[in-house]
Amino acid sequence: MSISLQRQALVSLAPITGLLDELGSIFRTAGFEIALVGGPVRDAFLGRTSPLADLDFTTSAHPAEIKQLLGDWADNTWDTGIAFGTISASKGDRQIEITTYRSENYNADSRKPDVEFGTELAADLGRRDFTVNAMALKLPTLEFVDLFDGLKDLEEKVLKTPCTATQSFSDDPLRMMRAARFSSQLQFSIAADVTEAMREMALRLKIVSAERIREELIKIIMSEHPRVGLTVLVETGLAEFVLPELPLLQLEADEHHHHKDVYEHTLKVLEQVIELESSHEPQLPNDLILRLAALLHDIGKPKTRKFEPDGKVSFHHHEVVGARMSAKRMKALRFSNEQIDEVSTLVELHLRFHGYGTGEWSDSAVRRYVRDAGPMLLRLHKLTRADSTTRNKRKAAELQDAYDSLEARIEKLQEQEELDAMRPDLDGSQIMEILGIGPSREVGDAYKFLMELRLDQGPQSPQSAEQQLRQWWSERG
Repeated sequence: MSISLQRQALVSLAPITGLLDELGSIFRTAGFEIALVGGPVRDAFLGRTSPLADLDFTTSAHPAEIKQLLGDWADNTWDTGIAFGTISASKGDRQIEITTYRSENYNADSRKPDVEFGTELAADLGRRDFTVNAMALKLPTLEFVDLFDGLKDLEEKVLKTPCTATQSFSDDPLRMMRAARFSSQLQFSIAADVTEAMREMALRLKIVSAERIREELIKIIMSEHPRVGLTVLVETGLAEFVLPELPLLQLEADEHHHHKDVYEHTLKVLEQVIELESSHEPQLPNDLILRLAALLHDIGKPKTRKFEPDGKVSFHHHEVVGARMSAKRMKALRFSNEQIDEVSTLVELHLRFHGYGTGEWSDSAVRRYVRDAGPMLLRLHKLTRADSTTRNKRKAAELQDAYDSLEARIEKLQEQEELDAMRPDLDGSQIMEILGIGPSREVGDAYKFLMELRLDQGPQSPQSAEQQLRQWWSERG
């Protein structure tokens, strides 16, 4: 074992050695084996201490026995995963999962694995997704078990499977997406045979539930280097069953090169929006909605591309088309309605700023921009800034200056007019009293009129609002 990695693991595991010793002693006294496995072991050798708040164990004990052994030791236990052999518990600020030795596999057309309990640690490790996740520490002795050269692969930063890649992905097709995810999170390469199996078996991902696919996609997007994992999805064909709109962005360049590489532009915008999460105030670190909007903001371009008579290429209304496509894809992936609305709003509005031109928008236009963005305004600021990927430094500087100007105008108007709580200067009761009418559609029409008046002219005095309302009502007949 590499001495440097061994030292790294000892340092990483130091905060939990007491917990490991206690848990190991409980199970050994009862006559059972137990070992720390998977991500926590891998992360200990990598020096990634923060993930160690969540700990995974495997044991020869069956679920009912696990639950009984944890009864007096854990702060809380729950058995929502008992059908798969897993008992979860909390101890202090640690969350732990203990799973009976097992093997699992998918039938050809099943979305749920068949689970069988095993009796040996070796067999349990052999069923795991990648060699770097098939290492274990037996408790309480901390004896290191590495039957598949996981530590060697860890040092070489490569993802390999304990058994053949074909067998591994047959057992659980979602492992193909996990390969893309780990390549993003860990900056590991993927072994050639694993990549080839992913290409050949991409279609098998169709049997996996949308929810499980969504969670892996989120982990890729929320990693420090999502470009890596997204590229893996596209190059292996997995994206066709996850986010088919992404590879479609690889449009054939027109002969005059009048449009950018939309695919490359999209990945660049995603990288820039991640940077702006923290560098542009106010900070919005690790923002899933913002990252999804960056990834999806141009997916309407392939459907709207048009070659104009002058040889140029246009994508008219691609933001509107893209907003609908974003909502449809996110719905298919079982995102919440709130998340769908937030992302599609950002996609639909991401081009609005470009009408700002040289900063000549009226106050009315600024108010409408704020009204339409609503609670997405801060995210829209960052997305719009990130959407500039031009290499022309002068043009890039002009765009950023223009957006600085718009943000300053919004801030000034917010101070003067409380834009965040923008509403008409008369409420429904006042409208009915002034016009002498009861609850009706006309009250709603009057409310909309006053709201448009508020957007166009800013705050009105009660007297001015009443005068213009009466005039509108009179002209309405």
